[in-house]
Amino acid sequence: MVKKDKKWDWTEKQEKAFRELKEQFTKELVLAALNLDKKIRMEVDTLDYAIEGVLSMKCKDGRWRPVVFSQL
Repeated sequence: MVKKDKKWDWTEKQEKAFRELKEQFTKELVLAALNLDKKIRMEVDTLDYAIEGVLSMKCKDGRWRPVVFSQL
C-alpha cells in the first residue's frame, strides 16, 4: 500500500514478487469448476469503499481452489 508520506518505489524486490505471482497465476488454471458434491466455503472482506469475496471448493488433493471472485 502507498501512504501519503511515502514515495512510490518499484525496485527489483517488487519486480521479482510480481514475476513470481504472474508465473503462479499463469502456470495452472486459476478457477476450478464448481462441483456441488464437494465442500464449499465463502470468504469476504469489506473496506470503507469495497466488498470482495471468493467462493472456494475443497479438491481431492485437500487444497481449497477458487471457483469465483467478486468485487463491488
